[in-house]
Amino acid sequence: MSSPALDPAKSEWNFVEVWIDPMLSPPYILLLLGNPAGSCRVYDPAENYKVVFSSATYDEAQTWLLEDEYKPVEGRLSASEL
Repeated sequence: MSSPALDPAKSEWNFVEVWIDPMLSPPYILLLLGNPAGSCRVYDPAENYKVVFSSATYDEAQTWLLEDEYKPVEGRLSASEL
């Protein structure tokens, strides 16, 4: 039996950032979610929020996105702000 798909809105998260590939038109979007323990996951909204990268730290996730030429959209949404 397969497990249900992860719902990012229901998972425990501390912050979310939007990253884009500005070379595409319209830009391709990925979401970086960090949890309170410090690990991060990158989700692809175009692929039903499939996890495309997981890391133990924010720096690892940021490096992965920058290596693939993604750029962060200014600002970060914190779970505590909602």
